[in-house]
Amino acid sequence: MSYYEEQYYEKPRRRGNWFFTFLLMLLSAILGGIIAINVAISMDLLVKESDVVSDNPLIGQEGNGTANLPYYIPQPNLDTSTTVTAVAAKLSPSVVSISNYGAYLDFFHGSQEVQQSSGSGVIIAEDGLIITNNHVVSGASRITVSLADGSQYEAELLGKDSRTDLALLKIEANHLPAATFGDSDTLQVGEIAIAIGNPGGEDFARSVTQGVISGLNRLLVNSEGLPFRLIQTDAAINPGNSGGALANAKGEVIGINTIKISSSGYEGMGFAIPANVVKEIAQTLQENGKVIRPALGVSMRGNVDAQIASYNRLSLDYGVIVLPQTGGPAAKAGMKNNDIIIAVDGEKIATSYELQEKIFSYQVGDTVTVQVLRDNQKIDLQITLAELAE
Repeated sequence: MSYYEEQYYEKPRRRGNWFFTFLLMLLSAILGGIIAINVAISMDLLVKESDVVSDNPLIGQEGNGTANLPYYIPQPNLDTSTTVTAVAAKLSPSVVSISNYGAYLDFFHGSQEVQQSSGSGVIIAEDGLIITNNHVVSGASRITVSLADGSQYEAELLGKDSRTDLALLKIEANHLPAATFGDSDTLQVGEIAIAIGNPGGEDFARSVTQGVISGLNRLLVNSEGLPFRLIQTDAAINPGNSGGALANAKGEVIGINTIKISSSGYEGMGFAIPANVVKEIAQTLQENGKVIRPALGVSMRGNVDAQIASYNRLSLDYGVIVLPQTGGPAAKAGMKNNDIIIAVDGEKIATSYELQEKIFSYQVGDTVTVQVLRDNQKIDLQITLAELAE
């Protein structure tokens, strides 16, 4: 018997086995389909039932949750554009346009008034208090404020603070739409951030841009060498936005826009003064017309690093080299030229920015222990802080 004939006679038995297997697979497929349809219907009903209430932290809106499910289903009703629209409608009336006028001497016509710059501001009290940036109103002989309804007012400068770049204005008006301020200490990176201001002046008043909180507690230094701790955002901030609002998804002001990095190669790096700082400075300016800060009475020459320490054979590679001001608190306490401040009340001081922030955490009249390095010897000085001169 050949191999072919052997295979041929085996076929009837194999066909029977194949037919049984096919029948079993068909029945399984039908049964599985019925089960899948029933599960899908049940899950659909479950989703509909869970629409009533949700405490799922992944869902940002009550009534659209899937809290009873073991996984997250994206919700089509969570519309960011709707959120931005609502915030713009709520907060835009609180954002004003500010014009800075100064005197200009014309050879033929004498002294003329010209608009030097423009910016934005935020109404913080319904009786006419407005917060803005100090650099928006700096050097102004006259300041005007334009409201969302088109009305214009002369503004009085109640106070300003160059160290936080904030200024407080007052206009004679009542029942204004004051903005609500949020808690900037609770911000998280990735939250929605909405900027409202006047880039380019009145022609683009109350422009709205959207982004996120890109970073917190960012240290920047202005042209005067003053350090700022700011909120970073990628929401578009352009000239004229200064002094405008940075808001969260609730329509609360979480910062006052102030700086944008516009160097070549940088994009989407804007910064705002945190709302909690704004509230504190605004209250102080309203009460005193200025911010009273403590001072050691020193000029800072620079920071010590590894290279400077090695060259001068210092025992430490950190600290701030200072010159005491004649008659100031540090000089009275015995500080000398080129002393290196290395600690304040036991806290290490490595840079001039750390020194400024540490001293500003005290009050005028407080006595602090300042440790200096002099001739590679550590010396403790007791210094009573005085008021910082502007």
